[in-house]
Amino acid sequence: MRKIPALLLACILFITSYAQYAQDSAWVRDHYYKKELYIPMRDGVKLFTSVYIPKDTTALHPILLTRTPYSCAPYGENNFSPNLWYRHWRYYARENYIIVTQDVRGRWMSEGDFVDIRPFNPNKKDKETDEASDTYDAIDWLTKNLPNNNQRVGVFGISYPGFYSTMAALSGHPALKAVSPQAPVTDWFQGDDFHHNGAFMLMDGFSFYAGGFGYPRPKPTTVGPVSALKWPTNDNYATYLSVGALSNFIKLAGDSVQFLKDLWAHPNYDAFWTARNPRNFVADLMPAMLVVGGLFDAEDCFGAWNLYKAIEQKNKPTHFNKLVMGPWYHGQWASTDGTHLGNVRFGSNTAFWYQNNIEIPFFNYYLKGKGDIGAQAEATIFFSGENNWHQYAQWPPAEKQDKRIYLQPGGKLGWEKPGADGGFSEYTSDPSHPVPYTEDVHFWRTREYMTDDQRFAARRPDVLSFQTAPLTDNLTLAGPVVADLITKISSTDADFIVKIIDVFPDDFTYPDAQPQQRRSAGGDYPMGGYQMLVRGEIMRGRFRESFASPKAFTPGKTEKVQFTLPDVAHTFQKGHRLMIQVQSSWFPLADRNPQQFIDIYKATDADFRKANIKILHDAANSSSIVLPVLP
Repeated sequence: MRKIPALLLACILFITSYAQYAQDSAWVRDHYYKKELYIPMRDGVKLFTSVYIPKDTTALHPILLTRTPYSCAPYGENNFSPNLWYRHWRYYARENYIIVTQDVRGRWMSEGDFVDIRPFNPNKKDKETDEASDTYDAIDWLTKNLPNNNQRVGVFGISYPGFYSTMAALSGHPALKAVSPQAPVTDWFQGDDFHHNGAFMLMDGFSFYAGGFGYPRPKPTTVGPVSALKWPTNDNYATYLSVGALSNFIKLAGDSVQFLKDLWAHPNYDAFWTARNPRNFVADLMPAMLVVGGLFDAEDCFGAWNLYKAIEQKNKPTHFNKLVMGPWYHGQWASTDGTHLGNVRFGSNTAFWYQNNIEIPFFNYYLKGKGDIGAQAEATIFFSGENNWHQYAQWPPAEKQDKRIYLQPGGKLGWEKPGADGGFSEYTSDPSHPVPYTEDVHFWRTREYMTDDQRFAARRPDVLSFQTAPLTDNLTLAGPVVADLITKISSTDADFIVKIIDVFPDDFTYPDAQPQQRRSAGGDYPMGGYQMLVRGEIMRGRFRESFASPKAFTPGKTEKVQFTLPDVAHTFQKGHRLMIQVQSSWFPLADRNPQQFIDIYKATDADFRKANIKILHDAANSSSIVLPVLP
């Protein structure tokens, strides 16, 4: 393991003011021209493509491609994307890359029919297509027709474009040398965006599709859809609770949003979901892979960790497949500011460091033959808490040790099993008063909740909190966390949310913090006693044995609920405490469980029931959390 000193994280700030942005905009226009093209696919469908081409003709230039369902806008050859000067794309412009964006099949200005997370077809024949073949055909056309290209292509994209990047890696085109799926959509049932362990992530899933993305597009257009929803947008907790059961949400969405109907029709992990999981297909990849994600990505944290692991398992050990995880919200690594998330600070501009030390060198090496990336580690991971980058020869680190920490009577947490008389802790889960995912009043789901203060939840009677004494030494976690709960419930189904929390000392402040003034909104958030959410995850109890074959609970019977939380990279500093919270609702982030073993997507408002939840912690039934501890 190599620690990268914090002093080395600082880098030159290329954009410091609006004037600098304007200067970069003028520079791009002086050095680039834009072409808009329709590229034919093997079945005759044509895909709209925007191409930014360097005016320099003294050398051959690589192609960097992003395929997106979110539009190539702005349209028109005189209209340049501000990504070329506001985002880190400006670095590629300075390197004279040919920068290409393409509307995927059936979206915006491209022809054809759109299919969400279109399944990969490993046995395509004749003119059959999928996203991999569309990428192959696009690369083939670009390398044969764009002037002054060097026959070397890279693909990258964030979120849904991250999924298309994975599909690009499956294309097999010989000119494709490097691919970077970033926060890639990977498994929409087990961990990304719209389901976590089978629980429907209501706020993201419904607002995304019914809010506009899911509406059909009969013909190519530059105009985005307008949501037909008419509802108050000032308090998501009150609004989503007033709509009620999921059967009411689908009625509210109407009949035209196909993928919502697909979600409602496939409540279990069936062939529909299996076909849409890229991890099943990522064997024998040709291009070099750089998988990137954020520790605090509210949308696709699961995808980055687990796509990397699948590629590692299915490809030769010599294949270049690297992982980078920083302390970021969704896409923050491509922004100009990676210094903080919400109230939690990271000590440096982690986004700039990543852009200049990892991503740009990766593409320069494979597409331009420039530089040397031999020293790039297998896994470059930022550890929050201590605020340092670490490099590892594998992930999780070889020296990681899985250690159980046990839930104890009286809200304690310890490394020793509780005694025979440890008993249980209990709460009543009431769907009519679900636990909110954050204490703020707002409508759109925040990205900051991933590091939010959890004191509001600790004060609720339907949230169990267990914590250690102040730590006498640092505690570093590096890898997946496993929740191993022993429970008795009074109903036939329930959800279980487990949260890993860093409790700051009561006297903690950041060095330059400004104190809050009485009766004033000024000053920094009071960090003394802060309960930082490090990782939280939900498990729909019915899937505790199988995502494909749900199983009812027997009321009053002792049962195990075991599930894995996405990987953690965090150091609990000496003097801090480790806290575990357990609850059964997380609203409206996740939908409410009726706490009956029925089809939740068809449940009515009358189907919701209170449930008594017992978490056992005695010698025979010792609920615990398996932590990936670095010695």
